[in-house]
Amino acid sequence: MLAIHPLTSSDRPDWTRLWTGYLDFYETKVAPEVYDATFARLLSDDAHEFHGLVAKRNGRAVGLAHYLFHRHAWKIENVCYLQDLYVDPEIRGTGAGRALIEAVYAAADRAGAPSVYWMTQSFNETARRLYDRVGTVTPFIKYARN
Repeated sequence: MLAIHPLTSSDRPDWTRLWTGYLDFYETKVAPEVYDATFARLLSDDAHEFHGLVAKRNGRAVGLAHYLFHRHAWKIENVCYLQDLYVDPEIRGTGAGRALIEAVYAAADRAGAPSVYWMTQSFNETARRLYDRVGTVTPFIKYARN
């Protein structure tokens, strides 16, 4: 049985484990104070801050999603950016990733956000198979400051 729920303060140990797995997958690390600040932002009541979801299978945390709403110059309504999505490797392909994305879609619908978007790296073939089923790849290419 899979359940998706908003992140709570009691989820911190599970969230830390999952987010570390996510960062490891993308071969990056962040300082402990970034963990603390990110988790605090995810728990904030500020509608403009990040929101967090946790997927639990049989009571065990197996995935997370971080998303936020922001202004868009081409729309009146805010749009939703799904920044982070991670599922434990041993349960990938069981529907947890799809359930987290659909939960973000539902949050966007409740907030009146007409679109949800996200990015991934080209080598993330496993996730991209799911993304091709639940979204549409766009022609945009991301650039970052030198």
